[in-house]
Amino acid sequence: MSTLFNDHTPRDDGTAIELGPERASRRLVLLHGWGADADDLLDLGLELLPLTGLSAAEQAQVSLVALRAPLPHPGGMGRQWYDLQQPEWPQLAAARVQLRERLIGLGASVPLQRTALLGFSQGAAMALDVATGGGGEGADAGGAAGDGRVGAQPDHGRPARGALPLAALIACSGYPHPDWQPQPLEADPHQAPTTKFLLTHGEQDPVVPFAASVELERLLKTTGRTVQRLGFSGGHGIDPTLLGAMGAFLAAGWQQTAAGGTPAAES
Repeated sequence: MSTLFNDHTPRDDGTAIELGPERASRRLVLLHGWGADADDLLDLGLELLPLTGLSAAEQAQVSLVALRAPLPHPGGMGRQWYDLQQPEWPQLAAARVQLRERLIGLGASVPLQRTALLGFSQGAAMALDVATGGGGEGADAGGAAGDGRVGAQPDHGRPARGALPLAALIACSGYPHPDWQPQPLEADPHQAPTTKFLLTHGEQDPVVPFAASVELERLLKTTGRTVQRLGFSGGHGIDPTLLGAMGAFLAAGWQQTAAGGTPAAES
């Protein structure tokens, strides 16, 4: 585990846990799974930093933000992005809007083009949905950054709809929401978000079937996105043997925006 932040006390405002500088050169945002809490993936983020190939000084300039899902888990411990036990997931539309605005709000201190997103299970489903603007009405609803109000007017200059121009996205043991349709990439390469996607999934996952990531890959590729899928022999979790590949993937995503511009156009 990285020791870069040993002298830094995590900042927890009740909605997220943050480590590293607020105005950083790069950011990694972590989205936990159903029934977990914000701290669940924080150690993973710290383990990944040394695997990116960044120097110690560069690693110290990475902001780690572990978001806390907005709703309490019905079991009494942990959090949830929406209640999986309710038929048709009625809380999903609001969850999309709220997460989108939280990410856009974080972009005020570190541009989204230098922000990578990593989600596990329900957090992976949310990350993919919101990042690709593919959630139907929930993806098109505006909202002032951080207020989470459906139909509120977005701040001037903030993307109210469509895909978010993130540096990279890693989805571990994720699944597609039933109405998820990733927005097609724009024809203009200067406007098109070119986020690259890495999917990891256990081939014996008893919670979210491996086939879910196969379907994610298919849906993403139909819209022209670059996707890599890594399966492993195991269940519902994150395989430690894949951490090196995940670190290299983050490094590649941040590298293309090292100068602070938008991601390079796809060939």
